[in-house]
Amino acid sequence: MVKNLRTCDLTDPLGLETTRPALSWRLSGVSAQTAYHVRVDGLWDSGEVESDDQRVRYGGEPLASRTAARWRVRTRDAAGNWSGWSEEARFELGLLSAADWDASWITHPDWFDADDDPRVGEGHPLPLLAGEFTVDRPVASARLYVAGLGVYVASVNGAPVTDAVLEPPYSDFTRRVVYATHDVTALLREGANAVGVALGPGIAHVFPHQDRYMKFFGSKAAPKAIAQLEVSYADGTSERFGTDAGWRATEGPTTRSHWYGGEDHDARREVAGWDVPGTDRSGWRPVTVRPDGTDMLRSRTCPPIRVTEELPATGKLVATDGTAVFDVGAVVAGWAELRLDLPAGRHLRLLPGDQLDAFGRVVQSKPTTGAPIFSTYVTKDGPQSWHPAFRYDGFRYVEAQGLPEHVGAEAVKGLVLRADNAHIGEFETSDPLLNDIHRIIDRAVRGNMYSVLTDCPHREKLGWLEQAHLLFDVVAYNYDVAAYCRELLVGIAEAQTEEGLVPDTAPEYVVFDGAFRDDPNWGGALVRMPWQIYRWYGDTTAMERHYDAMRRYVDYLTGRSEDGILGYGLGDWFGLDHTTPVPLVGTWGYWRAARTMARVAGVLGRDDDAKRYRALTDAISAAFTGAFFKDGRFGGGGQASEVFALDMGVVPDELAPGALDRLSEAVRTGEITVGEIALPPLYQVLTRAGRHEALWGFATSTSHPSYGYQVRHGATALTEAWDGPTRGLSQNHYMLGAIDSWFYRGLGGIGQAPGSNGFRRLLVAPAAPGDLESVRAATETPYGRAGVSWQRSDGAYALEVEVPAGSSAEVRLPDLGLTRHTAPGAAVPIGERAWEVPAGHWTFGSSR
Repeated sequence: MVKNLRTCDLTDPLGLETTRPALSWRLSGVSAQTAYHVRVDGLWDSGEVESDDQRVRYGGEPLASRTAARWRVRTRDAAGNWSGWSEEARFELGLLSAADWDASWITHPDWFDADDDPRVGEGHPLPLLAGEFTVDRPVASARLYVAGLGVYVASVNGAPVTDAVLEPPYSDFTRRVVYATHDVTALLREGANAVGVALGPGIAHVFPHQDRYMKFFGSKAAPKAIAQLEVSYADGTSERFGTDAGWRATEGPTTRSHWYGGEDHDARREVAGWDVPGTDRSGWRPVTVRPDGTDMLRSRTCPPIRVTEELPATGKLVATDGTAVFDVGAVVAGWAELRLDLPAGRHLRLLPGDQLDAFGRVVQSKPTTGAPIFSTYVTKDGPQSWHPAFRYDGFRYVEAQGLPEHVGAEAVKGLVLRADNAHIGEFETSDPLLNDIHRIIDRAVRGNMYSVLTDCPHREKLGWLEQAHLLFDVVAYNYDVAAYCRELLVGIAEAQTEEGLVPDTAPEYVVFDGAFRDDPNWGGALVRMPWQIYRWYGDTTAMERHYDAMRRYVDYLTGRSEDGILGYGLGDWFGLDHTTPVPLVGTWGYWRAARTMARVAGVLGRDDDAKRYRALTDAISAAFTGAFFKDGRFGGGGQASEVFALDMGVVPDELAPGALDRLSEAVRTGEITVGEIALPPLYQVLTRAGRHEALWGFATSTSHPSYGYQVRHGATALTEAWDGPTRGLSQNHYMLGAIDSWFYRGLGGIGQAPGSNGFRRLLVAPAAPGDLESVRAATETPYGRAGVSWQRSDGAYALEVEVPAGSSAEVRLPDLGLTRHTAPGAAVPIGERAWEVPAGHWTFGSSR
């Protein structure tokens, strides 16, 4: 049986751009595949192919715009038996060229300036745009292709065309604007129809306001929209309706929206029926047709942002001065939704925040959330609900000024937003503290997994790149980010300069100075992430697409280095040991990029490049040792310096045990000083060396610095600093979350065997440190669910392993001093306490 058919790692996607999409599937009821047969109806038949690949590229003639395809697959098992054909999967291409667009960019006249004045539209309410068209015969299908800047909300006949929000995603809006494709067949009706687009400025057009917080100000593009509706009729004919000079514009009820500072909405100004047919729009103004072309339009290729959770307020608090404050129970990112029944004309002011002061009021300051951030809402008469539509906040608490005393906790709900990547991770142990640590890290990942991976959802909202690759595993164990990370890379590559520099943030909406723009441990994401996508998903397309850009970046770093040393950067950011040499940290990032480039070149068959970058890697290692090794220690002996040296493998063999001992003891006793750059390799170095007891000691610590300190002091999401709950700063940062990878790989034991990619061959080697009694962990691999569950008590240890069809696993039992070991009959011994098993569910055990 074949299941879970996906195209480009998406289920039945609309609007694809690639003319050779990747087709993948999973197996069920068999352990392995020996051949496959794919049929894309009317377009391509692979024939029977001898292969165990479960991911292939469409091999027919290049696909054209609007191509709609259905495909199926059947497979042959190890016994030579063919499965039946799978259920059909679908995909559809979008508009592949500028010539496919008949529509024009339009906007409200008050929001147009021929010279692109960054203050255009300031002081004017946000625009509503609407156009009508007629359907005069039965409809077979209809597609709406739509984009808008900075944020748009589209509707057909008064109904939203999607549950996606905050569209479009971040991009360099001067070079690429992402459009979405929607099936709106069910929304059309015979006769008059209407399409509506509400526009907000988003991050594309940040006003230079002085009364609200702003990380930066500037305009990449003023608000505008483009939409093209293509209707295919039952009689075989088709028709297009697009944005043009016939559309009308008016002012909407949102009087201001600032990406950082807040949103103001006057419900009394709401325009009834503005986006339905037949509305009298004689008082509206003709839209302005902008001169912009359509060559920058590109299709969405990953899941959009959606509402993924709803958190009713757990209570209404009252500050000492009587101000109402609502608590949604956790630090989140998204919208605070109001539900009220009040008379018209009441002015409310809503302040979001992560913490409360001693008087019970919301805390806002520039180092924490940014300040001031607030939204205002003016009530209409009767039952009503509202949340921002064109921006979002990071918050746990909502301070509501001007609210009548009788309004209770039911008036506020937290709508949690994130990129809707499927949640695939499971992790739970017998230790409640570890479970809470995993929970706050996951909450911080959710709070920053938007159209880019942000570092915090309030004062920054920027795609700082170090987390994207340093914590790739943390995100990927918990979420399916195959399509998402490929899309992130497009934005990172777009931000690369002509000189080859990759800025620390992408897209680069604001140009920072010095190392805040140019640090190899941030820019290195361009090189590392394609490799990580290949390792995690077995997908080479990102490496192929961005190869030249990756090579340019490594060569840029070489041009900035001196004798193999990269002497600049931000150092081990947020480290507690300020003696770690900045050039040592920068050179490690340079080495890592060069080493990854050599591996990428090798996989892609670029043998000359692979040889060149291997030689460069060796030269950097030698230079690192020459510059930073003195008196038997690296970089003065600080923790971060030794972590980087151990990770590079340059510590002399006779000194490595001592370095590991020093590092292990410091970690075990909670005396950790490394920052966010050294933290992930610290876990990797100690995990490779089997120093799980040291990591366990840190994991269970509750003194500063530790994760447990955050939990014990009330953190509901991982904070920016080790002592964040008591110190302040952001309460929603995942940059220190490296321990979560150890939870899955170290305690859960879910990893890959050497040489494996895409989890084709698992390495299940769980550790059982301290007094931990049980662990249950699972994640979804390209082949299906990989799961591990173990428990120990009274001198016995039991391990259950789930290996997905198409994979195999090497299973290693931990050394617990137990002498008797049991394994299933299908397990093949390959060493002491180690076996090889095929796909299936298996039970292993140890006892005295």
